[in-house]
Amino acid sequence: MKLIKFEKVKDGRYLKNYEITYLNKNGKEKKYEIVSRKELNDITDIGQKVSGVSIVVTMKDKLLLLREFRMGVNKYIYNLVAGMIEDGETMEECIARELYEETGLRLKKLIDLLPPSYAAVAISDTMTQIAFVEADGEFQDHTSENEMIEAAFYTRDEVQKMLHTEQFSSRAQLIAYQFSMGKL
Repeated sequence: MKLIKFEKVKDGRYLKNYEITYLNKNGKEKKYEIVSRKELNDITDIGQKVSGVSIVVTMKDKLLLLREFRMGVNKYIYNLVAGMIEDGETMEECIARELYEETGLRLKKLIDLLPPSYAAVAISDTMTQIAFVEADGEFQDHTSENEMIEAAFYTRDEVQKMLHTEQFSSRAQLIAYQFSMGKL
């Protein structure tokens, strides 16, 4: 497989759409579409820049989950605190800002930050990191008028039940499962 060229086909506010031309394993030229959160100038830019973070917060044997309305699926799902890194911002600054904006909680301690991973490899080059943090404070709504987010802490038993009755983002579901099994 070899990428040979690409072209931007749409420049949206948050996503850029590209058409990639590649040679398949039989040497035939094929086309493929991807989206990126970043401006790509050439093929070597694909999948090279971290876009944001997903944040895992535990407090007193409880896991923080967000119940949020997501336009892409037209329903409420359970998710982790997450967001995009802004220009000039460090990852720790991004974590603190997103945690505060989505929950009102303050970053107390960054426990671990995993290396970048791809969020949706079938359609995008978006890379994010997963942060494990301690937080403190009280829940407050600092979200924009365009977001519908309810933050709450859940016990292991509550999360175990939710895993079989509620819908999650993939990352949140994996974290919730590990938490419910006592591995976080």
